[in-house]
Amino acid sequence: MQAIPEMMTAISISQPGGPEVLVAGEHCVPQPSAGELLIKVAAAGINRPDVVQRMGLYPAPPNASPLPGLEISGIVVAAGADDHLHMIGSRVCALVNGGGYAEYCIAKAGHCLPVPQGLSMTEAAALPETLFTVWHNLFERAYAGEGDTALVHGGTSGIGTMAIMLGKLFGLTIIVTCGSDAKCGQALGLGAAHAINYKTHDFAEEIQKITGSKGVEIVLDMVAGDYVPRNLNCLAEDGRHVTIAVQGGLMAEINMAQVMSRRLTLTGSTLRPRTDEFKSLLADEIYKNAWDFVERGDLRPVMDKSFLLTDASAAHAHMESGDHFGKIVLEV
Repeated sequence: MQAIPEMMTAISISQPGGPEVLVAGEHCVPQPSAGELLIKVAAAGINRPDVVQRMGLYPAPPNASPLPGLEISGIVVAAGADDHLHMIGSRVCALVNGGGYAEYCIAKAGHCLPVPQGLSMTEAAALPETLFTVWHNLFERAYAGEGDTALVHGGTSGIGTMAIMLGKLFGLTIIVTCGSDAKCGQALGLGAAHAINYKTHDFAEEIQKITGSKGVEIVLDMVAGDYVPRNLNCLAEDGRHVTIAVQGGLMAEINMAQVMSRRLTLTGSTLRPRTDEFKSLLADEIYKNAWDFVERGDLRPVMDKSFLLTDASAAHAHMESGDHFGKIVLEV
């Protein structure tokens, strides 16, 4: 077995600010406790919460690594307790609570999923955050079922592309919004039933045309703000509105009489603060219901671009440009 060094290269946030505050440096290799694994990182996915954390607006929860990075792939090299020694040498991907932008990272054993043959480590690192988020919010919070139609904002983001692919596999009709005709074309090519350019069309009006004024059963919203009342106008009776990010603002003014008369459900969630027990249950749910698609090659993340770990600042700048289609990954 390869010796584990005492020090590693990792990316830290020197101060709140732009991409340039991401700095590579030497850090101590973390030590796993009971229920934890030490993973030699092959790749780490980049996600919008990383950007918000870098800006100083999304601090790491208590007892989490202050280093950015919420999903990784790699090889298990150590275990914090004897009951997980059998996992040493395994190829895994994992949802982590921070620390992913590094050569080594701690992951809870229950938050890991096996990387099947045929799935590259770079692709594997792009799965956990979006898969956990979309599965929980689309299928558990919005209880999506076969035949439902969902409006998903940010159709070419990591979340949007995952929602399109999972929707296809589970019999949903996915309508997305995108910021250009080119991105609409990319979303349609991936399997979206319809793609609306929100810069040239009123998406609420387009939803009424597409659905024959019926509306959609679900809105998966990462904008919030003034999108919320427009989203509610897109919902069918008994529709479900799920907020997973607030890129358009924290506050929304809505007509509660509309909520009552049409029996609408408004909910939302953030994944990082949830308990380890919840995340383990979610990982198990995904393994039982969706991981077969990954193993067969039917579910693969849409990959945009890979950067070296030490080029994390360039990777963040690329994400903030809005030009990406799918996932951005750091390769270690």
